[in-house]
Amino acid sequence: MTTLVYLIPVALFLGALGLAGFLWALRSGQYEDLDGAAERILIDRDDKPDL
Repeated sequence: MTTLVYLIPVALFLGALGLAGFLWALRSGQYEDLDGAAERILIDRDDKPDL
């Protein structure tokens, strides 16, 4: 029972930390262009020098 006194605040702190990280990612624009990275790999650019 005494372990719950320690585990519950730790779990709440980690949950709040994860939520804060997610909200930071939303505000900083990490989720703005979800398709860009997926489509960028399919584009064949010819800017490699021929050796």
